[in-house]
Amino acid sequence: MQTDKQSVSKEEREELVKRLTPLQYRVTQHKITERPFTGEYLKLNDNGLYCCVVCGEEIFSSESKYESGCGWPAFDGVINNDKVKHNIDLSHVGSNLLLLALRSDVARTEVSCARCGAHLGHVFDDGPKTTGKRYCVPRRPKTVAQKYDKQRPHL
Repeated sequence: MQTDKQSVSKEEREELVKRLTPLQYRVTQHKITERPFTGEYLKLNDNGLYCCVVCGEEIFSSESKYESGCGWPAFDGVINNDKVKHNIDLSHVGSNLLLLALRSDVARTEVSCARCGAHLGHVFDDGPKTTGKRYCVPRRPKTVAQKYDKQRPHL
């Protein structure tokens, strides 16, 4: 299922609205961010995979999860780079282009599911030495861009 707003049919959009919770829909389709330190997966240390709630694509392994202190689950990498897309995100800059001109470091990199386009979070270059990456994935119980599948083992 393609969830890019320009290519989603009315029927696909209606199906997503029915299947996802209102907050899941807003996170995955409108890229909202939830409050830090509120998610059920923040302190979860069970073995398993973190999957896209829209299409079920396996994105992160619990083996790459670590405590970053950012308030959201953090991973130092994805299962396979082909499973995600990286896009420049200037949404938090708004119309303040002078800020962007003076501080190019304010540009963020959004991470989305390569299969369906659902918003997953952001990636930063301040992660552990192993990869240098911190995939910051906001989530709250039943209102997240991903789901945890306890049935799946570590990779």
